[in-house]
Amino acid sequence: MEGEKWKEAIGSSSTSGVGEIPETLNEATFHEDEEETEEDEDEENIGDHKNTTFVPGPLLSLKEQIERDKEDESLRRWKEKLLGCLESDLNGQMDPEVKFHSIGIISDDHGEVVTPLPVDENKKDNVLFTLKEGCHYHLKLKFSVLHNIVSGLAYSNTVWKGGIQVDQTRGMLGTFAPQKEPYEHALKEDVAPSGALARGVYSAKLKFEDDDKRCHMELKYSFEIKKRR
Repeated sequence: MEGEKWKEAIGSSSTSGVGEIPETLNEATFHEDEEETEEDEDEENIGDHKNTTFVPGPLLSLKEQIERDKEDESLRRWKEKLLGCLESDLNGQMDPEVKFHSIGIISDDHGEVVTPLPVDENKKDNVLFTLKEGCHYHLKLKFSVLHNIVSGLAYSNTVWKGGIQVDQTRGMLGTFAPQKEPYEHALKEDVAPSGALARGVYSAKLKFEDDDKRCHMELKYSFEIKKRR
């Protein structure tokens, strides 16, 4: 949501006669043809490989991942440390779960304002935060990962003003293993737009999905941009 981009969005809605070929030449020609054929096959195989879509392996529970090579004690301990597994997560559940605890806004005007999740979306005034025009800010999330590793957790944030979409940003948070302590992750910094047309209340939708297109949270919220004095 860079300021200039927001301004634009808000303000503009066999041949004959030839002797017998020597046997040695014939053999040489044969081998050359054979090599060319092999090269062609290799090129075809490379081409096929380029067009092949990557298919990930089957999803394993944390318990299955820990029990693989369990006779190797050092490897088992390394896996436990890497996966950050919890006793309660060794129950064979396959799908990871991401539980969001809070969303915060950090700006150079107001510092940090934290809102617990989930937010009551039935409230008429669901303004999570207020920004001054032109200020620098970023969102900060606190969440836990349960049951299994969540791979490629990504977000999209879409913003509307007066029913018109004025901005959409996407980003990658990463891959996370279950652990006892919650994760804290800050999204990339943004700049609020400036000017009379930029002021007012905006509606937005923040969505989180992983590589398997599981939606872990979809948050609808509002925020306001006010004049800097």
